[in-house]
Parts: sequence; structure tokens; C-alpha cells
Amino acid sequence: MNSSNETVLVAADGGGTGCRACAGTLERGILARTCGGPGNIQSDFDGAIANLTGAISDALQLAGLDTIPNSRITAHLGVAGAHSMVEVEAVTKVLPYGRFRVTGDRPTSVRGVLGDVDGYVVALGTGTIIARQTGSQIDTVGGWGFDLSDHASGAWLGHRLLEEALLAHEGLRPHTPLSRSALQANGGLVPTIHFSAKASPGDYAALAKDVVEAACESDVLALELMAQGAAFIERALATLGFAKGDVLSLAGGVGPHYARYLPDYITANLHSPKGSALEGAFAMAAQIARASEERSSTAQGRAGPI
Repeated sequence: MNSSNETVLVAADGGGTGCRACAGTLERGILARTCGGPGNIQSDFDGAIANLTGAISDALQLAGLDTIPNSRITAHLGVAGAHSMVEVEAVTKVLPYGRFRVTGDRPTSVRGVLGDVDGYVVALGTGTIIARQTGSQIDTVGGWGFDLSDHASGAWLGHRLLEEALLAHEGLRPHTPLSRSALQANGGLVPTIHFSAKASPGDYAALAKDVVEAACESDVLALELMAQGAAFIERALATLGFAKGDVLSLAGGVGPHYARYLPDYITANLHSPKGSALEGAFAMAAQIARASEERSSTAQGRAGPI
């Protein structure tokens, strides 16, 4: 098929640790995927935009669509840090694509995980997305960024680990193998303090793997942290109206690891994610393209024959 006659779509998912992008067509779906640096516009706006558009350009090249003018490309970007229309409009002003929509990363994550099914999503990576989808409506709890929110996330687990390791060093709680190794990994107490002074959410999230693994080995501190995260998830789901038997998907690099720490009534109807936030963004780009084509077709029909 000649790509010059197709509707070209791109999508991106910008997270605190890295961004992902894809390119394809309305007719053939996703043809190429790429990754790039952090895409959280709240942490570093200019860097995030460069990473997102760079990853999209790489995906277009891999898909053999790099000769298509940007004016003919339809895009949907779901980016962490886009909490209001102020951030959305700032991103909108610098994007080069002909038709596009910018949202936070919550709608794209929920769409990717659940598709068109009603249910609940707990997507935990560097940050936190806890949401309910009912028809086309999405309601969320949390996910306002690492500074004040993102409980139970990878960044939260890593930060809590170092907090408790410091308390253990000072004799305010018992040391465990995890707390000792957390301090040793940075070279001791003072280097750990220096690390924390400049650490990004992604830096903290890199420590979450140690917590998850230590919990599987029954480390007391790791089990405490996973239990605290699970308690927040339970409260958040209750706030959104979750009831036994409702569909729930645990997604992201950290989310699925909470399954063993959540009550049985929450995990009774656990569904594997249908897709990723990137696939959700691509599906939403396709919606934009179809709606545009339908409007164009309707307008031509009203115009009548020449």
C-alpha cells in the first residue's frame, strides 16, 4: 500500500523515567515503536518536548513514514505533568503536527489498559494512576506528581525506602537487609543524603525493584512499604466506588507486584491489561483522524455535485 495515500498517525506516552512513541497509519495500525528520555513536562518542559518529538521522529523513520509532511500527521500525546489546560496549551503551541490532541497520561493509560470496557485501573510506574472508566467518562484519584502525590508508585517506594533506611541508621527503627543495602548502594549515609538532594522521581523509582524483590524474600521493611502502598490503593479504589466483582487491571512496572498484598475482594476479578498507555494514545489518535474524515465527508455531501 502506498503510504502517501494513507492517514498517518503518531502517538507518544511521556513518563517521568522515559517516553515511548509509535508511528503507523489508520489503515495498518502501529508500524514502529521507539523510546526516548523523560517526558514529564512538569519536571523539565523543554527537555520533555525534545524527547517526545525526537522519539516520534525516530518512530516515523523506522516506519518508513518520515517523508510525510508534519501537516498531514495526526497525533495524540499523553504526557505526565499535564494537569491543567495551562500545561496542555503550552505543549500544544510547540507541536508541529497537522491534527493533534494533548492530554495528561491518565486518559491514555486507562484507554490502553481497559480498551472500551468499564472497570478500574491501577497503573503504577514512576508515578501513579488510579482510575475508573464508565463509558467515555474517566474519574481518577491521585497522580498529581511526586512532590505531593503519586503514592504507592515506584518513586514513592524508592523515597520511602531511603526515609526508613535513614531512620534505621539513627536507631529509630530496626535495620533490615534492605535498609542496610540501600545505604551501602550509595556509599553510606552522607552520599545517600547527597543523592536525595538532587534525585529525580525516576532516580527514586529505580529503587522500587529492590523493595519488590526484598518483599518476596520477607524483608520486614519491604513488606511494610508494600503494605502501605496497598492500603493507599484500597482507599483510592473505595473512593472511586470499587465493589467486589468489578473489573480491575494492575498495570505499569510496579502495579502488578501489588496483587499479592491487596485484599481478595479487590483482586477477585483481576484482568490483564489489554495494552499500554502508548497503544491507548494511538487509539485516541485514530479517533481524531476518523472524526475529521467523517466531518470532511459530511461537508462534501452537503456541498452537492459541482
